[in-house]
Amino acid sequence: MDTKALRQKILDLAIRGKLVPQDPNDEPASVLLERIRAEKQQMVKDGKLKPKDIKNDTVIFKDDDNLHYEKFSDGNVKCIEDEIPFDIPNTWSWCRLNNIGSTNIGLTYSPSDICNDGTMVLRSSNIVNGKIDLADLVKVKSDIRKNQYLQNGDILICARNGSKRLVGKCALFLGIKEPASFGAFMAVYRSDYNRYIYYFLCTDIFRNTFASDDSKQINQLTQDMIKNTLLPLPPLNEQNRIVKSLNNAFIVVDKIEESKTNLKEDIQKTKSKILDLAIRGKLVPQDPNDEPASVLLERIRAEKEELIKQGKIKRDKKESVIFKGDDNSYYERVGDIISNIDDEIPFELPQNWEWSRLQTICYPITDGTHKTPTYSDSGYIFLSAKNITTGKINWNDIMYIPKSLHDELYSRVSPKMNDILLAKNGTTGVAAIVDRECEFDIYVTLALLRVVNNNISSQYLLKIIASDTIQDYFKSSLKGIGVPNLHLEHIRTTLIPIPPINEQNKIAERIYQYYSLLDSIVQNIE
Repeated sequence: MDTKALRQKILDLAIRGKLVPQDPNDEPASVLLERIRAEKQQMVKDGKLKPKDIKNDTVIFKDDDNLHYEKFSDGNVKCIEDEIPFDIPNTWSWCRLNNIGSTNIGLTYSPSDICNDGTMVLRSSNIVNGKIDLADLVKVKSDIRKNQYLQNGDILICARNGSKRLVGKCALFLGIKEPASFGAFMAVYRSDYNRYIYYFLCTDIFRNTFASDDSKQINQLTQDMIKNTLLPLPPLNEQNRIVKSLNNAFIVVDKIEESKTNLKEDIQKTKSKILDLAIRGKLVPQDPNDEPASVLLERIRAEKEELIKQGKIKRDKKESVIFKGDDNSYYERVGDIISNIDDEIPFELPQNWEWSRLQTICYPITDGTHKTPTYSDSGYIFLSAKNITTGKINWNDIMYIPKSLHDELYSRVSPKMNDILLAKNGTTGVAAIVDRECEFDIYVTLALLRVVNNNISSQYLLKIIASDTIQDYFKSSLKGIGVPNLHLEHIRTTLIPIPPINEQNKIAERIYQYYSLLDSIVQNIE
């Protein structure tokens, strides 16, 4: 179930007058608006408001021709039928947000104003899932105007943000006793009817009033945009019934969302458990007739030795052989040096399995160009870590480089079908398999792993890399300040559990089957 779409459907019914029944005994919204106008005019007489505060107030009405008109303070009348998005019940009225409330922009402060014991200033990050979140809090010592302090019941709105999708997100400021202001990229809307208006601001109808596909438009919601927003206003009693109904409905939706989240977490844990069973030899039964992994590794070493003789690859001075001694301990031979590596072995393997360094079963293990390329509008595909964040290669959101640069890069690193690409930074440790035949190049943020001939299953290796055991090793190997990197030396020395090739294929197939089933469950609850 798509709970986001469900929320919008419920909100849409609410603002169209279809969520709760109308009561003919309710005072019409038109009367409420008349009373608000009279109160504001009296406040001008009493000096509590200035004439300029009400000069932009308007009256929206439906004339005998069944069209909507707007009357301005100077007496002019304009037909606004093309602005009215839908019909509303007879007891409702359209009005501008400016007519029934006020809005204000936030506080500008400098980094030197930030302190530990000042006034808290709420920013976009303090609005999380439609509620105020004080986790990421800034406090300042600065001159704050009276109208820049938040009041209980205010609606805090993200008015400007680098991300267009965050503009317009809002929350009610409720129950917080400590004085608080709001940042310059925020706005506040203040009205006696905010409980209902808050829900209106959460609708796609409101977002569509300021959203634009124009890439040149700044991601912002201006004061004028807020003030001029058309609001379908119900009678006050109906507003209260709508708010109560929405509150109750969203409690149910929240429970559905929580159940979905819990189920997704359980599915992810199940996937991790499947991989853990797989790398320990407990996912599929062993077949005593399978060629042992020790024979497979000997064949790999022999094949690499032949490639060295042919000059096709260089000898790896750190090439190793891992074996179990008579004392039941694990040892590694590198050249003439033998070392005990018991402290590196995470668990015991079945009899016909072996431990191996990644560099023993893969050649090459390398990375992409370390130079930022000159991109072009077309040419050869250029991939980086951002293209494999989901565990599959995203061939759609890609960059291109010219042929001259491709020829240079491809002569050093030439990815092929079934190679494994591994993220060295960013989403470190995420791997994806090359699933199409095409020439492309890679950036330094990606490592390339190629299994030696057909002695190792690329699909098995891909899935084993995703296991908690391998991922924990990668995390412990990260180096660098700021954005940590996974270095090639640590990738090459990663310990991999090697089953017989037949069992590798069975494990990869079984994981695929289980994952497909779990993924179908996730798709069905979306």
